Amino acid sequence: MLTIVYASLFYFATAVFIVGVAWRISIYARTPAPLKIPTMPAPITKQGVAWRMTREIVFFESLFKSNKWIWLFGWLFHVSMALVVLRHLRYFTDPVWAVIGIIQPIGLYAGFGMLAGLLALWLRRFVLERVRYISNPSDHLMLALLVGIASSGFLMQYVERVDVLAVKAFMLGLMYFNIQPLPANPILLTHLGLVVILMIIFPFSKLLHAPAVFFSPTRNQVDNARDKRHLASWAKDLDTKRGR
Repeated sequence: MLTIVYASLFYFATAVFIVGVAWRISIYARTPAPLKIPTMPAPITKQGVAWRMTREIVFFESLFKSNKWIWLFGWLFHVSMALVVLRHLRYFTDPVWAVIGIIQPIGLYAGFGMLAGLLALWLRRFVLERVRYISNPSDHLMLALLVGIASSGFLMQYVERVDVLAVKAFMLGLMYFNIQPLPANPILLTHLGLVVILMIIFPFSKLLHAPAVFFSPTRNQVDNARDKRHLASWAKDLDTKRGR
């Protein structure tokens, strides 16, 4: 029964995550951008925009320019989390890809960076008055959820070991609709339960800034307002009807 419950939860959470994120992305893609508003200094070519977006996504360039301390903890958290997620791909691949095997020891230590970054970002919401003023319960909930996921992962690694082969069999079984028994370990069940919650609320939370950054007009626009007239899609339709 426990295995069936968690398998059902993962199927439901995956459906909500995929449909929810796709729905929100479709909204972003259809939202008109009637003005040219790239943040200066802005690139004047599409290649420049691509390079700017790369710097923003990989290095958090704008955050680095605005606040070095927040950039340090934010970048540490995101990079560490990416490595941790890549490390967990071993549970979904058989045989394990070579690059994922190389990442295993790096991803293990990246967990410390992920937790340190999270705690620092959470602490600033209590210590800095201006940040504390604009923080709402959902901000603390997201951080608490991520800290809970990281902490329970550490507990399984260093306090109470879990049968990772059985966990991998369960995850692969989910992918191929061949459900395998899930170990009834309280820490593992807590860890997986928190992951399910994160997947469900992701499309409806501020965590959606991950795909949203690609649709930010201040970042993805070319600074060519003097060379080319900028029209939103709905404005182009009006121009066509008027015969322009």
